[in-house]
Amino acid sequence: MSTGIKDKVAIIGMGCTKFGEHWDKGSEDLTVEAFIEAITDAGIEKADIQAAWFSSCYEEINVGKSALPLSRTLKLPFIPVTRVENLCASGSEALRGAVYGVASGAYDIALALGAEKLKDTGYGGLPEFSTILGTKNRVIFPSLSAPGSFAMMANRYFSKYNLSMEEGKRALAKISVNSHKNGAKNPRAHLRKAITEEDVLRAPIIASPLGLYDCCGVSDGAAAAIVCRADMANNFRKDPVFVKALQIGVSSGEELGYTTWDGTYVETTTRTASRAYEEAGIKTPREELSMIEVHDCFSITELVTYEDLRISERGKAKNDIEEGFFSRAGKIPSQPDGGLKCFGHPIGASGLRMMYEIYKQLQGKAGERQIKNPALGLTHNLGGLPQMNVVSIAIAGI
Repeated sequence: MSTGIKDKVAIIGMGCTKFGEHWDKGSEDLTVEAFIEAITDAGIEKADIQAAWFSSCYEEINVGKSALPLSRTLKLPFIPVTRVENLCASGSEALRGAVYGVASGAYDIALALGAEKLKDTGYGGLPEFSTILGTKNRVIFPSLSAPGSFAMMANRYFSKYNLSMEEGKRALAKISVNSHKNGAKNPRAHLRKAITEEDVLRAPIIASPLGLYDCCGVSDGAAAAIVCRADMANNFRKDPVFVKALQIGVSSGEELGYTTWDGTYVETTTRTASRAYEEAGIKTPREELSMIEVHDCFSITELVTYEDLRISERGKAKNDIEEGFFSRAGKIPSQPDGGLKCFGHPIGASGLRMMYEIYKQLQGKAGERQIKNPALGLTHNLGGLPQMNVVSIAIAGI
């Protein structure tokens, strides 16, 4: 019977570039920067790495969808390198590959690295969804968009839980204000400007009720992790971080095929979180988690994720938000590094960037944004749309 991966693998080194508009750097520059920080942090040599996983979502830095961009850029010594892509969970998928490779006993030390160069694609945001879903799907979903889909979720949530438009938008505004407050303290964040609730409420509407400050942008960037067998970790450092759970779930299509899903939550998150909590031995996440990094592609996504993760009760996330439960000084700080909203969102690197923050916080090395005595952190990625998606949940601790 499977026992999962709890405490079988340790993270001994991580690296992350500043996210932003890197017009003066190529994907190779970003990849090398994240890699050098990671191996320096781990205190290892490149020759110590026995296998690697590389994540990138879009075509800009892919050579035939292969792993060659990583092996060639880092001049890896003919070791197995695998390229993975799973929408916005791509970085977490790379980490999962490296962690599972080590947990299986196949390798002692492995690398996970994600990179994306979205500012070179020619799009203001993400490339159109036909690049993900296939051109034929434009016939089935002729007006599909991420802002539109998540705006529908927000409106449905407001309706189900009897929130007026003003009440709902103000709750979402508090989420964005919290991310900007945290991001302003992070020197590697793409956006470092604090904002007010009124700034959010007065911003141009993108897809009602979501305004400009309810939406994350996209960035260039890279992040990396070095993992090893847990029983080796103290050979490299005194403060390793141990993987407690790493689960990925993909929508089966049930949400679109049946009427039981009402559009106010993400079914894949609820199921993936349950498996992750079981693997990590967590029974009461609201009491046991120290911090979370969730996929705030839109402010409504963050709000429903609080409930999908069983931290807030259904329909009650607004109360927790208003009481400061998820602020940096609250019970479970959310997005202490600024989240997708402010740190940025280079798709293939985001999952690893989230773990980078958990890793630094657990070691007490997060600087101005350090949380008091964290012991257990969770990362959450959501790729796709509310009604069809891939979700990753990773939990790490000391």
